[in-house]
Amino acid sequence: MDERIQRKVEKLEQQCQKEAKEFAKKVQELQKSNQVAFQHFQELDEHISYVATKVCHLGDQLEGVNTPRQRAVEAQKLMKYFNEFLDGELKSDVFTNSEKIKEAADIIQKLHLIAQELPFDRFSEVKSKIASKYHDLECQLIQEFTSAQRRGEISRMREVAAVLLHFKGYSHCVDVYIKQCQEGPFLRNDVFEDAAILCQRVNKQVGEVFSNPETVLAKLIQNIFEVKLQSYVKDQLEEHRKSDAEQYLKNLYDLYTRTTNLSSKLMEFNLGTDKQTFLSKLIKSIFISYLENYIEVEIGYLKSRSAMILQRYYDSKNHQKRSIGTGGIQDLKERIRQRTNLPLGPSIDTHGETFLSQEVVVNLLQETKQAFERCHRLSDPSDLPKNAFRIFSMLVEFLCTEHIDYALETGLAGIPSSDSKNANLYFLDVVHQANTIFHLFDKQFNDHLMPLISSSPKLSECLQKKKDIIEQMEVKLDMGIDRTLNCMIGQMKHILAAEQKKTDFKPEDENNVLIQYTNACVKVCGYVRKQVEKIRNSMDGKNVDTVLMELGVRFHRLIYEHLQQYSYSCMGGMLAICDVAEYRKCAKDFKIALVLQLFDTLHALCNLLVVAPDNLKQVCSGEQLANLDKNILHSFVQLRVDYRSARLARHFS
Repeated sequence: MDERIQRKVEKLEQQCQKEAKEFAKKVQELQKSNQVAFQHFQELDEHISYVATKVCHLGDQLEGVNTPRQRAVEAQKLMKYFNEFLDGELKSDVFTNSEKIKEAADIIQKLHLIAQELPFDRFSEVKSKIASKYHDLECQLIQEFTSAQRRGEISRMREVAAVLLHFKGYSHCVDVYIKQCQEGPFLRNDVFEDAAILCQRVNKQVGEVFSNPETVLAKLIQNIFEVKLQSYVKDQLEEHRKSDAEQYLKNLYDLYTRTTNLSSKLMEFNLGTDKQTFLSKLIKSIFISYLENYIEVEIGYLKSRSAMILQRYYDSKNHQKRSIGTGGIQDLKERIRQRTNLPLGPSIDTHGETFLSQEVVVNLLQETKQAFERCHRLSDPSDLPKNAFRIFSMLVEFLCTEHIDYALETGLAGIPSSDSKNANLYFLDVVHQANTIFHLFDKQFNDHLMPLISSSPKLSECLQKKKDIIEQMEVKLDMGIDRTLNCMIGQMKHILAAEQKKTDFKPEDENNVLIQYTNACVKVCGYVRKQVEKIRNSMDGKNVDTVLMELGVRFHRLIYEHLQQYSYSCMGGMLAICDVAEYRKCAKDFKIALVLQLFDTLHALCNLLVVAPDNLKQVCSGEQLANLDKNILHSFVQLRVDYRSARLARHFS
């Protein structure tokens, strides 16, 4: 089997070799045939190139002959038409047939150019006729364009516009188009919306009619700004410019805003290379005379309006503003008052009126807010920080100085002396309202002023001005609060003096005492609780704790000194302890650790009034009294009616 297969393989290999030789022979024959075909192709290509060269050369020769011939024919025709003008009679169909106005326009335009070169003395008459015909055809074309525009025939408009492009009156054609575009759209009250709609419509059409659509559209927009908008703006502003500053400023802001909004819409159209500058110049040309002195009008209006708001408020209170005064003597008084807390000058009765109004403040802030918005929109970018600072200065003058500071001064003058009876301590109401108002002032500073000055040198100036006004007010608030606390203590003194009797702590019948604490203690605690609540309602933040701690310390000192004025029996000492326990309960309302600690110590000291003589030393060395000065302990022991007994003196020493 192996030999048989081997013979078969050899046979197949021989057959394969034979077929390979035949295939190779066939490929060689095909290669020879291909070389022949390629050679024929090269010959054909060379022949075609030769023929093409000949044809091009022949074409050049024909063109060289035909071009002068065409020029000669053209010149001959022009000479023929020129002769007609020279003879004074136009016979050619091109001039008499209205259907051939396009061809006539082309001819007359060329004749007009030729006539410019002819000497005037010999050809004045023919030049005049050509010019007249030129003008007539130009008018006819413009009339035809106008008619086509009214009929809405865009193709005819495009055709006539293309002919007129080479005439001097082409710009007049554009003017006619612009004029007719505006016939009808400006019938409504909103001229800005009308202008936007018109430009949108024309933008779609102008590219189909004119070869330079961006120039035509730009000219239309310029015409709208310089004629329609400028006239509208002038009518709206001049009416109120001298008579009504408020309406004038509102109209100016509104018109300028709507004009810039219209400009933003027009930016989407193709108006040439620098459309931003083009539109900015158009806006400036309308508003420049109003924007040059805008800030003076703004400041003048803001000043008069703010003064009117304040005056109207004081008139509603039947209050005549008194002069706070400035100068050397007033400054000296102020410094003395700050250092000594003396009420220089007569105290005035304001009948509880704070002379602060949130409604007035809101009105002032609203006017200033609108002024800031107008300033942002209408000021030149280079003048914006400076103008914003001037508006801020007006706000400081009328809100902070003329209203808040005046109320603080009036409130200070209305604080009674510390020894006055039944005084109306309303200065805390002034503090509360002033604090609320200043939060509103600070919010407007951050929300409306800061964005206008944040990147300019005016920022530091505004911050400094704000800091100065805050410090100035804080000094007066501190002074008023301090004097109010003194008055509170004075009221407590009056209560104690009127209600506390010497027999309270040395009752005649030691064994028949029914009261738990004295009437004076009840009334003082009631008064103190009211004042603590009032302070909490008038202050915020850390100021509450600071003022309450100061009141608590003074309250403790008052009770301490008050208890030192009496001598105590055993039962009287118990009543004193009950009073101090009530005072301590009242001190808990302060929620100040130091105040409670002071009353805890005072309560411990009162124990010295009742403790048995043998236990005095033990009580004095207790946790609460061990660190106190011995003289303080001694001063309380001396208040006991039995102090002079030899036994007590011996035990305490």
